[in-house]
Amino acid sequence: HVQLVESGGGSVQAGGSLRLSCVASGYTYRRYCMGWFRQAPGKEREGVATIDSSGSVTYADSVKGRFTISRDNPHNTLYLQMNSLKPEDTAMYYCAADPWCTGVYFFGQGTQVTVS
Repeated sequence: HVQLVESGGGSVQAGGSLRLSCVASGYTYRRYCMGWFRQAPGKEREGVATIDSSGSVTYADSVKGRFTISRDNPHNTLYLQMNSLKPEDTAMYYCAADPWCTGVYFFGQGTQVTVS
């Protein structure tokens, strides 16, 4: 069972920046595929960014060029740097771990991001 604890959410004005962090449990974190998802009120959860064990990344079209996903394996930590934030980025953001890289994710409790 993977435990994930997110932090770094908050309220920011449009054009501002936030950095989300996620600490994961697990002795083999470095092998996990990891990702960030978000869910806005009344909408389905959507993928924002993913990173695999080799460091290969993917981004949703809506955040390309503005968000950067990264990982610190020695500290079991995942990051999401969010720049040029827009009101439409407002959502609950979830850290997610896919220990076997099969597309099956474990999710954290989420951290709220509000852009006004």
